[in-house]
Amino acid sequence: MSVPFRVGVMQLTMEPLADIVHHAGVMDRAGFDTIWLAEAYPWWRKHEYEARSATAISAVLGRETERISIGWGIISPYTRHPIQVAMEARVTQEAAGEGRLYLGFGASKILMHEVGDPALPLTAVRESIEIVRPILAGEGLDYEGKVFTARVPPMSPNAEAPRSRVPIYIAGTGPKMQQLAGEIADGLLTASITTPGFVRYARRNVAAGADRVGRSGEDVDVGCTIVASIDNDRDRGRDGAREIAGMYLANKVQNIRGSADVLLDEAGLTFDEIAPIAEAMERGGRLAAKEKVTDSILDKCRPIAGTPADCIAAINEYREAGCTHIMLELWGADRASQLELFGREVLPHVRD
Repeated sequence: MSVPFRVGVMQLTMEPLADIVHHAGVMDRAGFDTIWLAEAYPWWRKHEYEARSATAISAVLGRETERISIGWGIISPYTRHPIQVAMEARVTQEAAGEGRLYLGFGASKILMHEVGDPALPLTAVRESIEIVRPILAGEGLDYEGKVFTARVPPMSPNAEAPRSRVPIYIAGTGPKMQQLAGEIADGLLTASITTPGFVRYARRNVAAGADRVGRSGEDVDVGCTIVASIDNDRDRGRDGAREIAGMYLANKVQNIRGSADVLLDEAGLTFDEIAPIAEAMERGGRLAAKEKVTDSILDKCRPIAGTPADCIAAINEYREAGCTHIMLELWGADRASQLELFGREVLPHVRD
């Protein structure tokens, strides 16, 4: 692949700010490449969490860390006008410094349900990128689209503002959004419960989109969200992955059925097989859902979990499938210690 291989963490922004800052600091010191901030939508409120803004948190993390890059993974065009997105990106650029921001857009079917199921998600994502990219480059814009309008004068040469390029990613589960990533984005972000089979599926779609505009699909970074946990004891190392897998398998049933079909197909999972997990989540929350995640179901999710050796082997399998950017959904007890163990015992063995 012509993009560098990276390992990062997908941080859910449903947790207290102090915890997120602490974890980001541990990641920074442990040698992770990226921290991606996943916004928590109203579904999380139902399960005793609170939503926080990824764009606001990213500026804080820019000040509180030294080297790790910060990704928005993802923000929805239905919550922010692209001009506002550009302004918020500027703040994080200033807070973090050059080259430390990745901007991820995604329609988010969960959120679309909560804001009235707006139409044209593919168009909304495309237009957001067509507006944000030139604004951040300092260009003037007079844009009239199907979803958004934007009129912005060019940036003055005297303006005190960052001018470094911000890589833009698209989150996509279905073929059309993945092809759009291949066509216009720097990278694709996949959903939780990504498996090596789904990576290969996504790579084919990215390549098809890239072919349409005469670029190479290998120039597109494919970031894969993968359930994860680690411990020197294998059973304890799989425990956190079982919990986060339960939460997201329940999400697939309750919120994004249809869009999730290909994810589950590539994992060899059926809706009937995971329906008890969703029912347990409704009755008793994430810990009840965890109890319904059997070893067989967890294995089908293909986590990066277990001992350090297990995690190294799993990362290599994802890399061989075409993943260029691991995004660990690391969960379970004492995540700070997990991050330190991962940095010490895994990262040195998967670097180029």
